Amino acid sequence: MAYDTHTTTLQNVARGVLASFMVVAGTGHLTFARREFQAQVPDFVPLDKDTTVLASGVVEIGLGLALLLLKGRSRVLMGMGLAAFYAAVFPGNVHQYTHHISAFGLDTDEKRLARLFFQPVLMGWALWSTGALEASKRR
Repeated sequence: MAYDTHTTTLQNVARGVLASFMVVAGTGHLTFARREFQAQVPDFVPLDKDTTVLASGVVEIGLGLALLLLKGRSRVLMGMGLAAFYAAVFPGNVHQYTHHISAFGLDTDEKRLARLFFQPVLMGWALWSTGALEASKRR
């Protein structure tokens, strides 16, 4: 099935910002914020917390670069994949909230709860900025 893959200048800028955020966050997983990211890994994850953080950092860098480099149908599919990734890591945010874990300046339950509502914003941002939202409407 054909996709209309045109995106506006605003979508392109928003995608670039999101891609940069992903690359910086992924780099943080591997370096300067590694311990804070470990605090978000739920206890039910079967891998070692550090291994999980390192692997997710590599994935985030890859997703960020893909946001910048992919075109056409691949970019639309990337948007869908990134939204799914944000859904997959959401339990980590819930874990941080339910276990009252301070990390990334989220040092109160109110701040941790507010962050939970930002995850759908990221999902929408990924879908909109890649043209995936519009493509799914047309299908």
